Amino acid sequence: MKFKELELEKEGSWLTRSIRSKQVRRTAMAVLIGAVAGFLYYYFTEGLHLEIIPAGDILKSIGIGGFFGFFVTNSPCARGRC
Repeated sequence: MKFKELELEKEGSWLTRSIRSKQVRRTAMAVLIGAVAGFLYYYFTEGLHLEIIPAGDILKSIGIGGFFGFFVTNSPCARGRC
């Protein structure tokens, strides 16, 4: 009997595999787009009327936009499980 020699490549650490996965990249991109959209929404609705924009309000809008981006890509229906 002859057997072929199996060539295995190292997969790397758990963190490396996670970062390179398609889902993590898509989620990071959606969070970034959501954060930018949250900032732009705040700026065009309330920021134009203010001389100094409070940092707390900006961070709140960026956080909410980032959360929506995260939710859109990681909800069960987005992954085909609803």
